[in-house]
Amino acid sequence: MEDSTTGKRLYLRLGDRVTHLRYDEWGEGAVVEERTSVVPGGTCLVRLLWEDGRQRTFNNDLDHEQCCYFFGVRKVRSFDPFEGTETHRAERRRAPTPVEDLRGEPAASARRPRRATKPREIAPPRRLPAK
Repeated sequence: MEDSTTGKRLYLRLGDRVTHLRYDEWGEGAVVEERTSVVPGGTCLVRLLWEDGRQRTFNNDLDHEQCCYFFGVRKVRSFDPFEGTETHRAERRRAPTPVEDLRGEPAASARRPRRATKPREIAPPRRLPAK
């Protein structure tokens, strides 16, 4: 589980499926991006796409007190991109629901409707009085 280049113990990898212990309304999530700093003492972040359409970013270093594991993010299953198979990590109380197929079309993001705005009137340029 340790990344030898940075000395950090990574919890989540790209493609892992997760759930949150306290926020069931988020649904199931998938790791869509991971960033690890090569600077000593730098951060190690992971971006998760949840079923509610939002992306949330968490700390991914198990040696750090703010790691996503300590905030309630748990693996449901992990995906090995080289084998093309899924490995089940833990059983959930309810049946898991799909987030998105990482090989297919991306999940539609929930966008907010734009507010109606009045068209702005452009005033003609003012001329300075001649002296």
